[in-house]
Amino acid sequence: MARRENPEINAGSMADIAFLLLIFFLVTTTMNVDSGVSKKLSEKPPADYVPPVIKEKNIFEVSINRNNELLVEGERMDIKGLKEAAIAFIDNGGGEGKVENDIATGKCDYCRGEKSESSSDHPNKAIISVQSDRLTEYGTYIAVQDQLLRAYTVLRNRLSMDKYKISYTELEEAYKDNKSNQDLKKKVEFIKTSYPQIISDAEPTN
Repeated sequence: MARRENPEINAGSMADIAFLLLIFFLVTTTMNVDSGVSKKLSEKPPADYVPPVIKEKNIFEVSINRNNELLVEGERMDIKGLKEAAIAFIDNGGGEGKVENDIATGKCDYCRGEKSESSSDHPNKAIISVQSDRLTEYGTYIAVQDQLLRAYTVLRNRLSMDKYKISYTELEEAYKDNKSNQDLKKKVEFIKTSYPQIISDAEPTN
């Protein structure tokens, strides 16, 4: 009886298939990108710098403990309510603004807040202080920062719509596409100055 020969497997073809599969997965696989917050670090002050006296009412305290619980002005709060609470603080307009370049900015005539005497005087005096714990999860910290940035975006968009009939987001994009346009530059700077983004990171707790 004649012996049957086992068919050989073409190893070359298998290698080609494996290579093609590798290429396929490299092209189609989505890589996770870490989220983050873009922040400009303040410059180191000179040795003779004397920090200004800040009224307690002009500081909005946001704290995240080691259990990732959010406390705003000492009261526990769900993160969903943080944006509106920050807007109410920044937009309060309860007093006079800063004196900048020997020019008083006066009262905030574009603010729509309650003008409470117990909350911030002016957007250019409103400081948001964020303090986390060393065991706070990074994702929680980012979520808090995101809600605070959204608060500024809402206020800037509103003012820009009132003055220029275009949102600040669109105005900023238009300026990015046309940096030589001085009119756009002035408008962007006016909105940013009207609602300056003042978020301070306090030293984390242990």
